[in-house]
Amino acid sequence: MVKKNSCPHCNQPTKEAYKPFCSKRCADVDLGKWLGGQYSIPSPEPLSENDIEEIIEHRQKSDVSF
Repeated sequence: MVKKNSCPHCNQPTKEAYKPFCSKRCADVDLGKWLGGQYSIPSPEPLSENDIEEIIEHRQKSDVSF
């Protein structure tokens, strides 16, 4: 059981600089899980090809070259 104000990875007390984690290491472990696809946010339905094309077009139009 995770106590209130404890790190979700190691259960140690959180530190303000790394909240909700206790250290940079635990924050990095969590980030690695997100980047590695171990966490996900469920979507009610997948995007259609048309939706994807619209997103790509919008990003291309708003992309600024330096």
